[in-house]
Amino acid sequence: MITEKFNYTQLKRKSVEGKRLYTTPEGTAVPSVTTILDKTKSEEKRLALANWKKRVGPQAAQEIVTEASGRGTRMHKYLEDYCINDELKAPGSNPFSQQANDMAKVIVEEGMCNFTEIWGTEIPLYFPELYAGTTDAVGVYNGEPSIIDFKQTNKPKKEEWVDDYKTQLVAYALAHNEVYGTTIKQGVILMCSKDLLYQTWTIKGDEFELFTDHWLNRVQSYYRLIA
Repeated sequence: MITEKFNYTQLKRKSVEGKRLYTTPEGTAVPSVTTILDKTKSEEKRLALANWKKRVGPQAAQEIVTEASGRGTRMHKYLEDYCINDELKAPGSNPFSQQANDMAKVIVEEGMCNFTEIWGTEIPLYFPELYAGTTDAVGVYNGEPSIIDFKQTNKPKKEEWVDDYKTQLVAYALAHNEVYGTTIKQGVILMCSKDLLYQTWTIKGDEFELFTDHWLNRVQSYYRLIA
């Protein structure tokens, strides 16, 4: 169940020329966290993505992306409902719904048990004049105020593959701290593969500070690119 500690502000969003923009309460249009990460992606990562698409073929690549996106959307909805109602809804008749429900159940059983408070889900957050985005959940996880991200994956990931996910968590924590006066310095990724293999990563301490510097450098790079 939700513990309402903050009055979270809803933000309007739109897509313009491949960029997702949020409008802050002050009326400023700022880029999303994912837009900044995409536009400042390293050449190595761009090349790796291009090579993967070439290897599997453009049609197969699109089918894989579409299927993963649909599965992830359904899984997130089940987890959002669980956070609000403290109960996992039954799946629909669609086979992807069953799979997403099974994945959500794994995350509930393996990860959600570590929550003592959930302050909200699908929370829009913004850092004035700089960026905005939507985090999956905020609350107290293993005794620490935390930004939470639910992730689905086709197969288990190596830790070096989730750097952008960690960067997202830091970006949302900084925004939450700036607007709501908190001191959140922990982010948690709860991930399940389509084969129901569970993984989790917690970013805190020195690693949190390292990714803070990394994120702020990415923000600076983005604004230099569009100047």
